[in-house]
Amino acid sequence: MHAGRQYGLKQFLLWTRRDLYWLTLLGTIPVLLYQFAGFKWIAIPWVPIAMIGTAAAFIVGFKNTQTYNRLWEARQIYGTILNLTRAWGIMVRDYISAPSSATAPTKEIKAVHNELIYRHIGWLTAMRFQLREPRTWENMNKSYNAEYVMHYKIPERETTLEEELKKYLSPDECFYIMSKKNKAAQIVAVQSARLKELYDGGMLDTLRLIELERMLKDFYDQQGKCERIKNFPYPRQFASINLFFIRIFVYLVPLGMLNEFAKLGEHMVWLTIPFSVLVSWVFNSMERVGESTENPFEGNPNDVPITAMTRTMEIDLRDMLDETNLPPALQPVNDILM
Repeated sequence: MHAGRQYGLKQFLLWTRRDLYWLTLLGTIPVLLYQFAGFKWIAIPWVPIAMIGTAAAFIVGFKNTQTYNRLWEARQIYGTILNLTRAWGIMVRDYISAPSSATAPTKEIKAVHNELIYRHIGWLTAMRFQLREPRTWENMNKSYNAEYVMHYKIPERETTLEEELKKYLSPDECFYIMSKKNKAAQIVAVQSARLKELYDGGMLDTLRLIELERMLKDFYDQQGKCERIKNFPYPRQFASINLFFIRIFVYLVPLGMLNEFAKLGEHMVWLTIPFSVLVSWVFNSMERVGESTENPFEGNPNDVPITAMTRTMEIDLRDMLDETNLPPALQPVNDILM
């Protein structure tokens, strides 16, 4: 997520500079052919180009609206996870206590609280790693995005899930979870099994067990919503037609501007180059912005900062355990918050 006031024009031009190169070439060649090779016939009326541009504008607007909706839904889901996480922390702390027929040592109760809360942090960690896994339709491998990633770091690419889980799970449990395919889902399953043990041991009554199990079900619901966005791309047919319309339009723009500027004077036709580049760059950049918003979990500068939000949840939970050595909140790097 970009955490600055706005993208600077220099940043945006750097990001789209490869487009500017080929758009400039695309605008220059028709003018040279028109002026020096006598290819007057390549100039075409502006009306059909304007109609194509109108269609392209509609489809670009549709795509950008829908990709923004995907981004906003992803942010809402993680906001819900944050709220549920805080509720899980206080419920674990206040619901689990010594059996009424016995007095369990305070240290034992505290250890159970720590276990359940740290295991939940493990679930958050496993889920963010799974959401950062690449998909074939994602855009991070494209040259202009890969180059921009050099300005910040994606934490999930700097370490491994196993190393992170060791901080929150026991060695045996970590080994078990790493052997599973959907690791985040299995951590929740382990939580459920542990709650049953606590119920059988008298540390939970029936109503409190039901409430905590309902919370686990809610975590599964939110994980499923994240997986839906992650594993189902913005429909390829709409993404493809958007790209096709934009490409057709930018190829035709300089041809349509030739006659328009030629009407202003013999040498005014050279203005076709800067103006066709400008118009084409605007349309192409709108398409690029929509593309960069399609997949809100991949680690793009415009994505949901799930790593930072996970750290916030970890701080809140460990604070509930009265820990003092809390990790710091993650800060933006070059205005990008992960």
